[in-house]
Amino acid sequence: MNGVLLVLILVVVAAIALAVWSSSRASGNRNAASLADAKADARRVIERLGGQVLNLNGTNEASNQALADASERFTAASSQIDQATTAKQAMLAKESAVEGLYYVRAARTAMGIDPGPELETITGQKSAGAVTEDRKVQFEGRDIEASPVPTDRTPNYYPGGRVAGRPVPAGWYSEPWWKTALVAGAWGVGSMLLFDSLFSGMHGVGYGASGFENGYGSGFDQGFDQGYDQGLDAGQDGGGWGGDGGGWADSSGGGWGGDSGGLGDFGGGDFGGFGDF
Repeated sequence: MNGVLLVLILVVVAAIALAVWSSSRASGNRNAASLADAKADARRVIERLGGQVLNLNGTNEASNQALADASERFTAASSQIDQATTAKQAMLAKESAVEGLYYVRAARTAMGIDPGPELETITGQKSAGAVTEDRKVQFEGRDIEASPVPTDRTPNYYPGGRVAGRPVPAGWYSEPWWKTALVAGAWGVGSMLLFDSLFSGMHGVGYGASGFENGYGSGFDQGFDQGYDQGLDAGQDGGGWGGDGGGWADSSGGGWGGDSGGLGDFGGGDFGGFGDF
């Protein structure tokens, strides 16, 4: 009797061990497949960015600067995807490439040629808003200007988003005043004053200096983006707001700009491979 009981116990233990091993193996296979898919999706966008960078030549200061920024994003995205070991890291590499494509669009706009199709939204872009009027302010003894279009005085483009947890609206600027915070990971003491004077009362900017000062960009705007997008999706899927059920171009949540037919996906040859739209 004891022998039979012992055999039964061994059989149960073996069955449990086999179930755990099978579950672990299946999970590992799913993770590997997810990583492979995310890497392939990211590389597709990175290659498109590389094609644009290699085949476009600027014709003025604004387009040259935008293409230089696009080249920087291409280099960063290529390095990130080579080092990516998780699907999240691969998606971050793709976001760098998408940002680079925004700079490509800006360069094409500055050269007076078709910018190409709309792009998927990058993190923090919706809530940061965009420059909607020309603005010129004095800050620390120098003139800083913002404009919704490229000019001789505003050759530096930013696609909009968060920098060191704070929102920077999309637009053209006289100088890349956000880059110090981008490198240092923190804003200087006078940054809130600059933000206030440059964007106060401007229609289209996500929120004002109080939001910048309180650091809502570090989390609030991410939730805003997600809520906005989910609400937009729900309206489309349900037929509200004139939606037709067509999806939204993937952002950091899933898919990332696949051929989903959303608001500006990269699929279907939108960029047409290397060098042409």
